[in-house]
Amino acid sequence: MQVRDLGITIGTGRPGPGNAITDVAGVSVGHATLVRGEDVRTGVTVLFPSVEDPDAEPVFAGCHRLNGNGELTGLEWIRESGLLTSPVALTNTHSVGVVRDALIAARLARGPRSQDAWSLPVVGETWDGFLNDIDGMHVRPEHVVEAIEAARSGPIEQGSVGGGTGMICHGFKGGIGTASRVLDEADGGWTVGVLVQANHGRRERLRIEGVPVGEELPAAVIPVPGEPWLPRGGSIIVVAATDAPLLPHQCDRLAQRAGLGVARTGGAGENSSGDLLLAFATGNRGLAGGRLTLPLEMLAGERIDPLFYAVIEATEEAIVNAMVAAQTMTGRGGATAHRLDHDRLREIMGRYRPRPGR
Repeated sequence: MQVRDLGITIGTGRPGPGNAITDVAGVSVGHATLVRGEDVRTGVTVLFPSVEDPDAEPVFAGCHRLNGNGELTGLEWIRESGLLTSPVALTNTHSVGVVRDALIAARLARGPRSQDAWSLPVVGETWDGFLNDIDGMHVRPEHVVEAIEAARSGPIEQGSVGGGTGMICHGFKGGIGTASRVLDEADGGWTVGVLVQANHGRRERLRIEGVPVGEELPAAVIPVPGEPWLPRGGSIIVVAATDAPLLPHQCDRLAQRAGLGVARTGGAGENSSGDLLLAFATGNRGLAGGRLTLPLEMLAGERIDPLFYAVIEATEEAIVNAMVAAQTMTGRGGATAHRLDHDRLREIMGRYRPRPGR
């Protein structure tokens, strides 16, 4: 289920065939979802940027911090080198270490490397402690292996899956969401895809295509987990991919613009929020191999705006897709995160933004 299945479109751009980050050729995603008993609601999601051995074929990358109350490991090397050299994994806050170590172990299991090889895996987190026994450390190395083995291109399961299993977004059930945009041929014809782990935002701030959905569906109508007066911030991890020929500083700029997509839904980078954004570009290949010089192609800076517009729209739609795809979930201590009701959402959007001829 995606928001477009409800007859609601986000922006004016054209999505790719799957409306997913996997519309960027070579990108694959896999989940391991843990739902056990009353208290375990968590998991891990693994994204491969181009091939199953990213340190053999690194890609240019960049990053941005909207607010830093969170963790996305490996960013210092990305900032320094401009290269993404590992898969990207998403999980809960207290499982970052085990997932990081498991990614290294999985890389070693794929075959020998040079004696001086090293790994700085990229692992992001958001806090699922309302619904999940986060201190129970339920994510294990075998779950990372499960997500790796499940990684595929094509359609991506969304909502309460993988790292997004226990997440809450704008007071609704959140989780994993994805979307994509394809540029016009005159602008290069490239694809931009976004994947989010959405666990952020206050109910009253939620906007979809500018419509005040959160004001129309307050806690008195659809309850929020915990007490409505509790301070809310939460966190979001955004991963953006493109097949455009971007250099690292341009990837930084793309990651920064993804933050505008977070803002369009009402995210504000609150003090308690960990809003971390990563962008990578597969348009230049052959970046490994030890050659003295490399032939590169770069999108002209004055022609980059269509990519910016695309990543903004895809980020907004990915966040909405995370809520639309998720189902109501009850977890730790009986806490319940309700889904974003589809019928009510359609009614609200139709009232504010009626279709032509209606």
